[in-house]
Amino acid sequence: MTSTETLTAESTQPVARPGVLDIAPYVGGESKVPGVNRVIRLASNEGALGPSPKAIEAYRALAGEIHRYPDGGSAALRATLAGRFGLEAERIVCSGGSDELITLLVRAYAGPGDEVLYSQHGFLMYPIAAKGVGATPVAAPETELTTDVDAMLAAVTERTKLVFIANPNNPTGTYLPAAEVARLHAGLPAHVVLVIDAAYAEYVAKHDYEPGIELVRRSTNTVMIRTFSKIYGLGGMRVGWAYCPANIADVLNRIRNPFNVNAAGQAAAVASLEDLDFAERSRAHNDKWLPWTSEALSALGLKLTPSVGNFVLAHFPDAPERNADAAWDYMKSRGILTRKMGGYGLPGALRITIGTGEEMKAVVEALSQFLGKS
Repeated sequence: MTSTETLTAESTQPVARPGVLDIAPYVGGESKVPGVNRVIRLASNEGALGPSPKAIEAYRALAGEIHRYPDGGSAALRATLAGRFGLEAERIVCSGGSDELITLLVRAYAGPGDEVLYSQHGFLMYPIAAKGVGATPVAAPETELTTDVDAMLAAVTERTKLVFIANPNNPTGTYLPAAEVARLHAGLPAHVVLVIDAAYAEYVAKHDYEPGIELVRRSTNTVMIRTFSKIYGLGGMRVGWAYCPANIADVLNRIRNPFNVNAAGQAAAVASLEDLDFAERSRAHNDKWLPWTSEALSALGLKLTPSVGNFVLAHFPDAPERNADAAWDYMKSRGILTRKMGGYGLPGALRITIGTGEEMKAVVEALSQFLGKS
């Protein structure tokens, strides 16, 4: 018998690099319910009012140009971002959603034997990206479902290459004041990259909050990443951006795909930034319905983690007939989709996006009936 004949079936097919098969694939929120025509989608923190009408118009205007490659440098979008937020355009890197930036940063600065640090209940893409390059994800414990700076610093080792914090955090909705983020940065070695994921920054009105711009300006190892998928309502277009020190922007531009933001996404994002009135209406809507929903759910006896994002994290009783899984099933039967939190280590909770006023009233009515309050 030859050596070829003794090969097993497994060894005759490509084998993924060690660690890849240990990754639990990211699964987005559900969007359909069989047999239900009108589904209330509150599982993915999408903007309640959808996209700006001007963004829709910009998207449609490019229909006859989809055979053309987009601007690989997203020049118009970077210029508009720079003008809107008072930034330097050359230090902005645009991307196919902020999750692409997470992957690029980990790919650029970590590898086998390195560690990527994040907060215990942080965004699932952080450990997924780390495992994807053979690095080890390390979760630092939180205090009251909020990033704990002391715990994060205590978890830093000589192998730490990147530290991720979502601020505000998804899925908890909690945030760190600017002074605490600065304290975290000050305690990190200079070679460690601090990534501030500010996907929900536009919703925050706290006086002590800052999305990361000032820290990026005065350091060489801090990156702020943002997205157009939330308040701007462009989740389907996949547009994100980073504000970086010049040295990190240079690295990201060397490894990103050459045409990583499609032309329609760039145009729609520019139009969204220019439509200040629509962004303000979206913010005002959240300012009204986030506290309304929080108060209504609390009145039903549910414990909520205080949120500054466009979602609430509701904690359910342990009893099987009243737990989070049972609540999710009940609401789904009513055509209401929310997000289970088992993958984030919070199996007793559901994350509920703030939708339209009608949708939030439907959520409260459904949970009132589920909990036997009506």
